[in-house]
Amino acid sequence: MTNDGSFSDSGAWPCPACDRRVPARIRECRCGYVQDGADPSAADARDTSGARRSNATGLSLLAFGLLVGAGLALLPAPRTTPPPAAQAVLAPPLGLDEPVDVAEDDPLNVPADPSDTALTPQLPALGVPLPISNSVAMAAPLEDLVSRVVPAVAFVQAGQARGTGFFITRDRLLTNAHVIAGHTIVRLQVGEANYEARVGTVSTGTDLAVLQVINPSPTQQVLRLGAVGQARVGEEVIAVGSALGVLSNTVTRGIVSAVRQVGQVTLIQTDAAINPGNSGGPLISRSGLVIGVNSLRVAQQTAEGVAFAVAIDHATQLLNGQRASDNQTPLNSLTQMLGGRSDSDDQRARGEQDYTRILEWAAKSAGELDNYWNRYAGTCVTAARSVGDRAWFAVYEKSGVTLGTNTSVNCGSWLDTVRTNAGRIREEVEKAAETARQRGVYPGTVRDLRRRHRLQWTGWDR
Repeated sequence: MTNDGSFSDSGAWPCPACDRRVPARIRECRCGYVQDGADPSAADARDTSGARRSNATGLSLLAFGLLVGAGLALLPAPRTTPPPAAQAVLAPPLGLDEPVDVAEDDPLNVPADPSDTALTPQLPALGVPLPISNSVAMAAPLEDLVSRVVPAVAFVQAGQARGTGFFITRDRLLTNAHVIAGHTIVRLQVGEANYEARVGTVSTGTDLAVLQVINPSPTQQVLRLGAVGQARVGEEVIAVGSALGVLSNTVTRGIVSAVRQVGQVTLIQTDAAINPGNSGGPLISRSGLVIGVNSLRVAQQTAEGVAFAVAIDHATQLLNGQRASDNQTPLNSLTQMLGGRSDSDDQRARGEQDYTRILEWAAKSAGELDNYWNRYAGTCVTAARSVGDRAWFAVYEKSGVTLGTNTSVNCGSWLDTVRTNAGRIREEVEKAAETARQRGVYPGTVRDLRRRHRLQWTGWDR
């Protein structure tokens, strides 16, 4: 367009067919005429100009893109959270610090976080479950183990003898045979409760006895029996009993020192302290199973920390009706094996000394009573049975003394005085004899000592 508003026809070509002016860039007129002689140089110039314009436009766009890219690069990058990676779930450690609830369908398919099982991946099930040792799987802190064991242990009193027993059912206990020897009824104390029990099956060959509770508690706790095969040398064990016969629920700790076959009896040797009164108590493994019945120890002057428990397998056999031969006791077999004196030998010797001391007092008192009897017996007594070394022993028998009718002496009062003093002598001698028996003094030794002090009476051994 020119300055005066008209269009410039510079570069147009005249159409020879219709006399129209056609722009140079168009080769064909509207009338259908096609220009044959176009100027190649003009066309090249036009093409070159268009190429330059196209190149300029591309460079401008490229520059604009570079500026925009640089600006975006300077902006802070947005924080993106990558998809959570799958994390391996470790199996919980074996033990009891954190108990694990095991799924019923797969014993090893345990969630890592029991509180959110929906979001926690599960362990794949294993074809073969891992072997778990009973002692490891059931091990518990020592104080927890003791708190479960103690309520199942009883203090046993049989006459003057004192020992320990433990419940295997709510109405049956195990103890040592030497604790209840010679008795059919014993007393039990469990915590604050008191019971009576009948002596059932006894095996002196294994030094074991079964007690049947007469009035059992329906809530009585019991102990589970293991086997000597579960006892490993070096394994930690605890012994529970009534130390010295008065300190009930005493707990001592040690290890299994050895498992020995002594004669027909299997003994578990331990360094856990087993004192008089502990006899009949349980030897417990860390898994909470009874592996032995505490029975005896070696004299302290011979060895320190050497004690023995009868393997619980013998108790299992006894409960099943199998009894070992009573020809040899574990104590005798062990003494023979050691070739020396045991703690029971020393106890027996002290028992003989104490029994002798009581008999010396009884003999002296009996001598004074002899004089009192002889002073009035000729006047008051018409008949007296001869039943022992002393004439006044007749008062121990029912209707053993017959008084006459002499009224010069109060014969009834005299006889009452004889009976009172004779009763005191009898009571002390019988008590001393029971103590001697519990300490292992042989019956033949007891009879010899009574004969030596002129205290033989036919009623002592009834």
